[in-house]
Amino acid sequence: MTAYYSSLAMVTAAVLYLVAVVLHSLEWATARGADPDEPRSRREEQFGRWGLSVTIVAVVVHVLGVVLRGVAAERAPWGNMYEFVTSSLAMAMTIYLIGVFAFGLKGFGLPVTLLASIGLGLAVTVFYVEVAPLMPALHSVWFIIHIIAAALAGAIFNIGGIAAALYLLKVRAERRGRTTGYLARLPASDRLDQISYRMHAFAFPLWTFTVAAGAIWAQYAWGRFWGWDPKETWSLVTWIIYAAYLHARATAGWKGTRAAVLALIGLASFWWNFVGVNLLLSGLHSYAGI
Repeated sequence: MTAYYSSLAMVTAAVLYLVAVVLHSLEWATARGADPDEPRSRREEQFGRWGLSVTIVAVVVHVLGVVLRGVAAERAPWGNMYEFVTSSLAMAMTIYLIGVFAFGLKGFGLPVTLLASIGLGLAVTVFYVEVAPLMPALHSVWFIIHIIAAALAGAIFNIGGIAAALYLLKVRAERRGRTTGYLARLPASDRLDQISYRMHAFAFPLWTFTVAAGAIWAQYAWGRFWGWDPKETWSLVTWIIYAAYLHARATAGWKGTRAAVLALIGLASFWWNFVGVNLLLSGLHSYAGI
């Protein structure tokens, strides 16, 4: 019964995220200002407030669904692709709300809720599997540590990637001298670039720890630290891309457009490592369950 209520909460949260996408789309559509300091119109402010309110409710329901899944399974809810997606997205949305209220992270509502609605929608329709015991190889404290670090790093990488994408939109409009509508409401391009960098700088050590913890877990499960399994290989590729991003910023002054593009390449590699490798390639890490 608990598993049923967990699934119901997930579906409800997915629908609420979709409603939030519609409301934030209307917020973008009704923005007419050309100055970020210009007062927002009544409709724009109303749609934005409604979108944020629905998002808050969706996140609460979403987190409840993750908790109930763990209760139903009598273990940490990270044993397959469905559980990882739902948990990682819950972390990403929680980080987004913290950013909104603690750091004034404005303008991210539409892309963040779009990510959540698509991701959670795929989770409940395509990735869903029934509650089941963990595979023997997953019975390790290092597996839990590895997955927590991976989910948190992935959540922050996604927020950083969204900031990079918004930067590209903003800077393109600034160069054309046509920063109007909702683009004018976004933080300045330099600020978006800074947000993206800080997110990636925070997430990269977590991802480094994820790879290291995964190697320790591999030693426990299979008797070797590294075996060039597809998941291990793409985790390393993703690490190299993000390392190159941070190194280029620190030593070659890669800020702005080139850094944003490299950050998005890293995010694409992250999602391929998780979705593509799990569904299309076979290996010791094939725990999608679908």
